[in-house]
Amino acid sequence: MSDRLPGFSTLAVHAGAQPDPTTGARATPIYQTTSFVFNDADHAASLFGLQAFGNIYTRIGNPTNAVLEERVAALEGGTAALAVASGHAAQVVVLQQLLQPGDEFIAARKLYGGSINQFTHAFKSFGWNVVWADPDDIASFERAVTPRTKAIFIESIANPAGSITDIEAISTVARKAGVPLIVDNTLASPYLIRPIDHGADIVVHSLTKFLGGHGNSLGGIIVDAGTFDWSIGGKYPMLSEPRPEYHGIRLQETFGNFAFAIACRVLGLRDLGPALSPFNAFMILTGIETLPLRMQKHCDNAKAVAEFLAGHPAVASVSYAGLPSDKYNQLARKYAPKGAGAVFTFSLKGGYDAGVSLVSKLQLFSHLANVGDTRSLVIHPASTTHSQLDDAAKVRSGAGPDVVRLSIGIEDKEDLIADLEQALGA
Repeated sequence: MSDRLPGFSTLAVHAGAQPDPTTGARATPIYQTTSFVFNDADHAASLFGLQAFGNIYTRIGNPTNAVLEERVAALEGGTAALAVASGHAAQVVVLQQLLQPGDEFIAARKLYGGSINQFTHAFKSFGWNVVWADPDDIASFERAVTPRTKAIFIESIANPAGSITDIEAISTVARKAGVPLIVDNTLASPYLIRPIDHGADIVVHSLTKFLGGHGNSLGGIIVDAGTFDWSIGGKYPMLSEPRPEYHGIRLQETFGNFAFAIACRVLGLRDLGPALSPFNAFMILTGIETLPLRMQKHCDNAKAVAEFLAGHPAVASVSYAGLPSDKYNQLARKYAPKGAGAVFTFSLKGGYDAGVSLVSKLQLFSHLANVGDTRSLVIHPASTTHSQLDDAAKVRSGAGPDVVRLSIGIEDKEDLIADLEQALGA
């Protein structure tokens, strides 16, 4: 394509992929194999010693997965990426490279309930400690910084409320503290927001959601922005110090601006083992090809549904940043001008019981624990995804007892509104 930089839709279809050199297959093949033959003993030694790039074992890397990694890195504007088994696995692998026992990371209070649970409970067994901050109060991130702080973690569009996070402001705090900013970009996808453009150093996704987009394959991904100096102050020995398992290689010194992605692969994925199956990689790649078309339809539908709900007498409030009256509308205009996403919440005047009742009366919306599907989905977070939190924590995370979360699909918006209207009327 000469010197022209391909557009987003072109990258979504072509980035990372070429016709198969052996068969000429145009679609990326599923390399359903556990391991790969070496050319000779020297070739094998160079691969294991990180002196050459290539395939060893599908737990560490696979050609199908490699296309997915290159494609998402291109869409996000990163230097490299690593695909793993789920979004949760991505978070574990990222923080393993950054934290030692006793270290801390700061996280926004408004997060997916599963992440809150993972950070609060599961990570304690690793000796990693989370400190919570309020994304609506940037100064709370500054106050949370201590000498043990090693990272800041936020969501670009927060789950479940769909609130927009001021990435640039929190990036400024991270820079001042000398720590990387990690942004979960699952609800936005790079079609709506590219966090690296706003100061993120690492981006993670649950590929299960909008990138895959069809509710059929689990996956996660880590994108390295290539923007952080891992040698600063000796804070990150996994990257800056000699690695004994690789004959003393210093990963930052050897791999430069994609050292973090390499560390996640050869120190995290290799030893923790949350590998993405090549079949799931193939399914997610297929989904990404239509990402721009789907995301725009998701957003257009979501705005129409939110406007309907905002005028319904049974609805107490709607939290959707695409509405001009919403407190996050200005941030949405800044960070996500093409649309404020497809996931949002609304509160019912009947409280907890009304929320539980509503999900049982909807017919077109599927009642399940997922977002980012072509189909429209509904859930009552307080009784499901956020049920492990106490009442105060539920409210802080945007999942109060009267709240219902919608993930708007790509059906006809008139049908979605009709389904909500009959359920609310009932």
